[in-house]
Amino acid sequence: MTVSAMEQLIEVMRRLRDPADGCPWDIEQTFETIAPYTIEEAYEVADAIRTGNRDDLKYELGDLLLQVVYHSRIAEEEGSFTFDDVTRAITDKMISRHPHVFGDDTVQSAEAQSIRWEETKAAERARAGGKGSSALDGVALALPALIRAQKLQNRAARVGFDWPDSTGVTDKISEEALELAEEIKTGHQQYIQEEYGDLLFTVAVLGQHLGVDAEQALIATNRKFERRFRGVEQVLEERGKTPSTSTLEEMDQIWDAIKHAEKTRS
Repeated sequence: MTVSAMEQLIEVMRRLRDPADGCPWDIEQTFETIAPYTIEEAYEVADAIRTGNRDDLKYELGDLLLQVVYHSRIAEEEGSFTFDDVTRAITDKMISRHPHVFGDDTVQSAEAQSIRWEETKAAERARAGGKGSSALDGVALALPALIRAQKLQNRAARVGFDWPDSTGVTDKISEEALELAEEIKTGHQQYIQEEYGDLLFTVAVLGQHLGVDAEQALIATNRKFERRFRGVEQVLEERGKTPSTSTLEEMDQIWDAIKHAEKTRS
């Protein structure tokens, strides 16, 4: 009988975790020790998608799939669930959340389906959580803070807790910035951090209103900053200097020139 690639991968993981003949490192791993690798692999998939390198994407998806197999193997060893249980659960979920494909229901657009999806998730959470369930239930604590901020506000907005338009949010940003400025004057670090957090949260909410993913926007800005600063370093090196031996004014002038050149090219 021919063994599928998926079956072979599952068997590879079983052997790696074998207490007698497996890999010492793999045997020692737990859900907790593997979790950071799972997150890292997901980001590497996203990076491969961003660069458009399909070979990289193929291998990174394999690495991410390995994480699913790894966690499933640990769970099987402790008697919790198996890889088959994982695949069956997600298959059942996809069927139940797409009644317009697998049933008699209809949806008119992708936007309508997104709304229906969230409504179905909310109903599932309510059934699982009973009377005390919250609209915020199910937003993972391990998410990057900007992503989680937008998800939390999105959930609140679905039950009416939101500004009617982006003007209200920008006004709130100005308010939070003033409050932060006042706390900076006091020098009280705890309150400064609190007000700074409020400002960041409100900026993330603005992204929701503008249709901008806060995390992706900041990732793009990080790349832009890195590219431009490396450009500043290169120009300084050509002048026989380094940032530490240059003035802020000189570096600002180079930065502005790089920024202008980028905008001209675009």
